Amino acid sequence: MSPDVILIDDEPHLLESGKQSLELAGLTVECHASADGALENVTGSSPSIIVSDVRMPGESGLEVMARALAVDPQIPVILITGHGDIPMAIQAIRDGAYDFIEKPFAPDHLVNSVQRGLEQRRLVLDNRALRDALTHGSPLERSLVGKNPTTIQLRERIVSFAGTDADVLITGETGTGKELIARSLHELSPRSRGRFVAINCGALPETIIESELFGHETGAFTGAVKNRIGKFEYASGGTLFLDEIESMPLELQARLLRVLEERTVVRLGSNEELPVDVRVVAAAKQNLRGAADQGTFREDLYYRLNVLTLSIPPLRDRRDDIPLLFAHFLRNCDTRLKREVARPQPGDLAQLAVHDWPGNVRELENVAMRFALGLGIEFGQTVSPVAGTGFNEAPLTDQLAGLEQLILRRTLADCDGSMRQCYERLGISRKTLYDKLKKYGISHAGEDDQTKSPQA
Repeated sequence: MSPDVILIDDEPHLLESGKQSLELAGLTVECHASADGALENVTGSSPSIIVSDVRMPGESGLEVMARALAVDPQIPVILITGHGDIPMAIQAIRDGAYDFIEKPFAPDHLVNSVQRGLEQRRLVLDNRALRDALTHGSPLERSLVGKNPTTIQLRERIVSFAGTDADVLITGETGTGKELIARSLHELSPRSRGRFVAINCGALPETIIESELFGHETGAFTGAVKNRIGKFEYASGGTLFLDEIESMPLELQARLLRVLEERTVVRLGSNEELPVDVRVVAAAKQNLRGAADQGTFREDLYYRLNVLTLSIPPLRDRRDDIPLLFAHFLRNCDTRLKREVARPQPGDLAQLAVHDWPGNVRELENVAMRFALGLGIEFGQTVSPVAGTGFNEAPLTDQLAGLEQLILRRTLADCDGSMRQCYERLGISRKTLYDKLKKYGISHAGEDDQTKSPQA
């Protein structure tokens, strides 16, 4: 496994003290007394950053930096010097150095610089992984972006359900992407050559929704001056998406149930039953089981729909997907604005990590567009950023808790779920890690969970 930091210094006591400071901060360190062999394992995909003294026998830190940046121009290289050469420092920054630290320095100064560099490196690698997924990934991976286990499981279930012709119920909060999931089910199904027809049951007045769904004959009601086919007929051979189905009037729910069971429709003003070959995907932002118990949704329709169910988790429950999703939306902004927009810094990601996301993915997309337009990280009325600080007005404890969650989730992901590697990398005890995961509701399945108690 690649270390977090490759540390190069020809002075043994400084090399050892730097190593100890970084390891106490939970970082892994690979030490070298010279540049010889230090960059052997550095590649464009390496998660490591480089910290090097400038003046050393043989190859200097500036030459180390040049070689590292030749491998990957976005590898953070932090240079250290005890000579106070300001012109050299300025030139080094211009040449691509991430930071420049003058001796003597406090251990916290080094640790903070390294942590920022690591966050920057992770962001670069995440963006590259996203670009690779968008280029080489499946259509579903390119549209339903994320690496959280629940996101991966959701993609797997979509693929599984798409191959059947059964109706599907999608549940999730506003803005989680229910129509995107419905379209994915259609596009991956044998019906993909047919139409995908979407209708929002909550956006139509009760007086016209029946005609919209089932159609009408001339003269069926005032204003019906010609025949009209409904959405069921129009979607025949394809997929009909009924969004906010919980908003459908009760009397219309009875007709919908009949259509689902018999696959025939009767237009308003007609007695003729017309066969329809359509797959129905329904979506609800409310608990249909609870609505059925309260009498606002037909129980028999609930059971008819609740055969195959896809539940979309809110964004706050998959925060490790936020950086990838944000990068995805910024790439879309590149296309829409016809220019490459600025990429977020660690302080920007910190703000994204602590936000509650009541509007879910749709809200994140809006934040990405405002960021692309140069407005920084803005959350509308929920959070007001403090100009020039890179942080928001949420209480400090909330911001720290959000950052801690982000670090825990990222480290777990980097360690492929290994609990041992995770708590060793973070420099905390096994019990402390378990307590923190329990506190934030972070699921885990480490290989050592089965053999040891958390108190061990």
